[in-house]
Amino acid sequence: MAGAALAAELAELEAAPIAEPAEWRKLAIFLVMAVGQFMALLDIQIVVASMSSIQGGLSASLDEIDWIQTSYLMAEIVMIPLSAYLAQALSTRWVFVASAALFTVTSLACGAAWDLRSMMVFRAIQGFVGGAMIPLAFATGFAFFDGQKAAIATAILGVVSTLAPALGPAIGGLITDTLGWRWLFFVNIVPGALVAIALVGLGKFEKAEPRLLLKIDWLHAASLAIFLGGLQYVLEEGPQRQWLADKGVAAMAWAAAVAGVVFLERCFWSPRPLVNIAPFREPGFAIASVLSFVIGFGIFTSVYLTPVYLAGVRDYSSLAIGGTVFVAGASMTLWAGPAAWLAARIDLRIMMAVGLVLYVVSFWMMSGMNADWGFWELFWPQAVRGGAVLFTMVSVVGMALRDMPDEELKDASGFNNLMRNLGGAVGIAAVNTWLIDFARLHADRLVVAMGKGSDAALSALGGLVLRFGEAGVDPSQGRALAAATMLQGVRAQALALAFDDVFRISAWIFAACLLLVPFCNGGPMSHRVRGRHH
Repeated sequence: MAGAALAAELAELEAAPIAEPAEWRKLAIFLVMAVGQFMALLDIQIVVASMSSIQGGLSASLDEIDWIQTSYLMAEIVMIPLSAYLAQALSTRWVFVASAALFTVTSLACGAAWDLRSMMVFRAIQGFVGGAMIPLAFATGFAFFDGQKAAIATAILGVVSTLAPALGPAIGGLITDTLGWRWLFFVNIVPGALVAIALVGLGKFEKAEPRLLLKIDWLHAASLAIFLGGLQYVLEEGPQRQWLADKGVAAMAWAAAVAGVVFLERCFWSPRPLVNIAPFREPGFAIASVLSFVIGFGIFTSVYLTPVYLAGVRDYSSLAIGGTVFVAGASMTLWAGPAAWLAARIDLRIMMAVGLVLYVVSFWMMSGMNADWGFWELFWPQAVRGGAVLFTMVSVVGMALRDMPDEELKDASGFNNLMRNLGGAVGIAAVNTWLIDFARLHADRLVVAMGKGSDAALSALGGLVLRFGEAGVDPSQGRALAAATMLQGVRAQALALAFDDVFRISAWIFAACLLLVPFCNGGPMSHRVRGRHH
């Protein structure tokens, strides 16, 4: 009797009609969601520049502190593909409200964390609940708007998706220097609460199917969590732990591989899969997903590499790094208007091709880097990259989602965002490995060249010995200090050469992607018609 009553109540709830929101309400809902998405994305990178402060505050070791970032990313990447199922069951509105509210609570908990273990738990929950806001904002933009409005919405979310992680380290460094590291998390409280309250006040705009909560395929859920969470762990920890030579990384890789097989089996044969792979029946969506993976590689590696270079080679402070990388964020914002205008009027494949070429140009300019590069040398490569990011982001989202029927938008958006995040995770793991290998190779070559009696090297060494002697340093100690100074210079130069190699490889990867562009879905964003499949 109770089961029948519950089923009848759920059926009545699902049958209740939902009126089409007014245009002003659509815009308000979309902008509120964009703020929520910005918060979730900002928290990916906001702690990067402040790890040493957090480490001291929590009395954690250098090896342990990375888990603050890893736990967040592992949980976030699991939620992204799950968000479509939850939104279908509970409605986008209530999933977003719950995500924003729980993100606010866990931000407060992170700021109040008393040790590393508590921080890891709170960060994992924060990443999990925040992950739902990322794809749902994109899906809602496409569900609400047609034509040029859809292009503008995509451009806004494109700026949010790239600006938040790009500015994260700079904002984090500024907050830590002025207020303390705990405020990295406390700053989320007011905007998070406002997002949740605003969405509740803006009312319903979508039906829910709560009976889906009674049909969850728990094996599918478990395999998804182990597969994506394990893959993220391997990619985060692999470069520092010699990959499969480390027992922990190897065990997680095997667990992720087995879970991946189970996850795919459930996608095809589960009576009600948690993740719907129907969007991949469209070849254009599949190709756009590959491009989204590569774009994620470009966005996250460029955001990661520039601060690493400035800190490791130039010894910049977090504030100086923030001031330098701000150029990329400002450039992205300036390119947003032209990108939206063009997306509504020209073939998205042309925009994608232009964006890929701009990426190639930017990376090739960066491949001329040396140990003396600073703000002005990095200015134009970053300015060009801002255009590359916006052109590729707007076009790839348009090509992936424009022709999707409304009932598949959330799944398609989830996959699109998942592929971008995976591209970033794979990219950072790859460039870390390349940097280590190339720096070692260049250092060996420079040491060998110096050991053969290079006149320039001997002259530089003699000059340093003389300088230390003039400063009153004992001759034997002066020679040791001179040798140590020369070695430090060799390491910096080797690392700079390694960055050049990494940027050259990245340029070739994006050049190769131009071959995929003709096979993508063509036409401008104005061809988007809500609720219809073309």
